[in-house]
Amino acid sequence: TLTEQTVIAELVKRVKLRRKELGISQRVLAQRSGVSFGSIRRFEEKGDISLCSLIKIGHAMDCLQDFNELFKNSKIKSLKDFKA
Repeated sequence: TLTEQTVIAELVKRVKLRRKELGISQRVLAQRSGVSFGSIRRFEEKGDISLCSLIKIGHAMDCLQDFNELFKNSKIKSLKDFKA
């Protein structure tokens, strides 16, 4: 079941994985992003972060475009709204 908590947990997991793939520590990510080390650590431990800080982290890890894809899919309310 998809819940807010499961979405947050998966997001944290993906961010940590990307950071590790880049071979950078939380401290280096803090320096590159301008987000405090404490905020990055809290995000990776508890999933708590401001949207602005998360976007800065995404930018520092070359993932800014991912945010631009949020909420792009429109909801189809009926078949007449669907254009094939």
